[in-house]
Amino acid sequence: MNTIDLEGQVAVVTGGAQGLGFAIAHRLLASGAKVSLWDKDVDLLEKARKALGAGASHQCVDVTDLDALERAHTATQAEAGPVSILVHSAGIAGNNATLDQYDPDEWRRVIEINLNGTFYVNRVVVPGMKARNYGRIVNIASIAGKEGNPTASAYSAAKAGVIGLTKSLGKELASFDIAVNAITPATAKTRILDSLTDEFITYMLSRIPRGRFLEVEEAAAMVAWLVSRENSFTTASVFDLSGGRATY
Repeated sequence: MNTIDLEGQVAVVTGGAQGLGFAIAHRLLASGAKVSLWDKDVDLLEKARKALGAGASHQCVDVTDLDALERAHTATQAEAGPVSILVHSAGIAGNNATLDQYDPDEWRRVIEINLNGTFYVNRVVVPGMKARNYGRIVNIASIAGKEGNPTASAYSAAKAGVIGLTKSLGKELASFDIAVNAITPATAKTRILDSLTDEFITYMLSRIPRGRFLEVEEAAAMVAWLVSRENSFTTASVFDLSGGRATY
């Protein structure tokens, strides 16, 4: 494992109780950061915090609740110090259905969590980063946001929105020492697969030239550099973790 220096940094990882978020939190802790896990599953949160050990804390919070996010941010800073890193990983896959059969309530749920949730979380941490003239933000998008996946129009649209939001925010903050980037993973082996049909999972695997799913530790390795001080120039950019699937 390459050594990334995150000593003295305080990171918030949303969706940090499991999957990509947990793996990223583990890597940031190994690099010297303090990490606060933000998730709405209190049982998983407590298990994750215990598994991560010293340097980890947690806040039970829903990323669609802006007021609760503000309170979580205040509590995190009181406990660990000023938040200098955000990795926004919380999200859902949503149901699989063609657009003409897609339930409007499910569409709104996916957009609210995956896209609006990204807006809310970024909105909460940015003012403090601007005031201190330092910060690193990584929003977890998806290859679906670039290419679109059939029977996943809500998810694809939301993740395309995350890419656009990240590019916009990165340009807004370019005069500060704040880097805002996104990663676009292909499918990883996480619990998000539990909500997808076997047919859709097979399709996703067939699209990856590497012939396998992403390992969460591979995503964590890329994120660790993106949130380090060494990433002092690149911002408003998108980094692929698609196993060769991405065409642009």
